[in-house]
Amino acid sequence: MDGESNAAPGAPAIGPQRGLVQYTHLIYALHALTVVCAFLTIALPALRFAFCLPSLIAIIMNYLRRAQAQGSWLESHFSWQIRTFWYAWLWTVVTSIIAIPLLLFGVSFWLSLGVFVLIVLWVMYRVWRGWMALRQGRPAPLSMV
Repeated sequence: MDGESNAAPGAPAIGPQRGLVQYTHLIYALHALTVVCAFLTIALPALRFAFCLPSLIAIIMNYLRRAQAQGSWLESHFSWQIRTFWYAWLWTVVTSIIAIPLLLFGVSFWLSLGVFVLIVLWVMYRVWRGWMALRQGRPAPLSMV
């Protein structure tokens, strides 16, 4: 593991482990930046999260250093971030695919918008909860989604 420490959660990170903790903070920051930028623009926040440059950079960063986190408490954060991105992406695409024909048949635009808002709230929760756990030196929460 390239000299990384498998110190218990909450223990001070030293050496390469500390660098990986900072790297993980940067990934959470990129995801948070995407959510903030999405709310500052006209575009639907869920679409911006799934397809915006900071999120795409964050997911690439996750995959580039995921192996270095393997076996440490940071592995849970990398999995948490990756699942957050891909589930948001999946739900956004599925909602878009379903929404287009519904809009053609006169079903309210507001229904689709409501689903997109739920996706964004879920993403905000995931970024906040994961980042807070990282700041406290704890693994990301265990969950199916």
